[in-house]
Amino acid sequence: MSDFSPENKKKACFLDRDGVVNVEVSYLHEPEKTVLEKGIVEALKAIHQHGFLAVVVTNQAGVARGKYPEEDIAKVHARLQELLAEYNEKIDAFYYCPHHPEHSGECACRKPHPGMLLQAAEDLNIDVSKSLMIGDRMSDVNAGRNAGCKASYLVRTGYGMETLAKTPEPDCPVSDNACTAFMDFIKGEK
Repeated sequence: MSDFSPENKKKACFLDRDGVVNVEVSYLHEPEKTVLEKGIVEALKAIHQHGFLAVVVTNQAGVARGKYPEEDIAKVHARLQELLAEYNEKIDAFYYCPHHPEHSGECACRKPHPGMLLQAAEDLNIDVSKSLMIGDRMSDVNAGRNAGCKASYLVRTGYGMETLAKTPEPDCPVSDNACTAFMDFIKGEK
């Protein structure tokens, strides 16, 4: 039986990056400005203990806008892994969209489109119907829904409070951070 058989499908917790995994910094591209978001280490420990993959899916329109080169994304991701390694944690995979419709045209990967999640599902043998998405914007929530995730959570970190000010009663679960969102999801699984 191959690793990619239906019986071996994995579950994933898809995470937006800026404002969920790391503290929101406008157009973050300098590794030295990378700071872990509150609750992310605990979230990753819980994610991995429950047998889920932690997969970052992030819109990085700064590339299309000419604010930084694509190589800077990898540098920030490497810095995130360094910071997480101090806690014996890691992100299992990173996916990013460097596009913006006004600068590089339409694409299938920019959230709320599900392209990054579906690519990760194909690459990593993930069953999205047993997985969840956690983000700080409605585009994150909708990307999870559009990919077919079992649940999509909005967190209050990053742009979450701003999102809630615009949409005070979103039609999705709301949690304080990635850890409380994941634990709420797991509680519902039991």
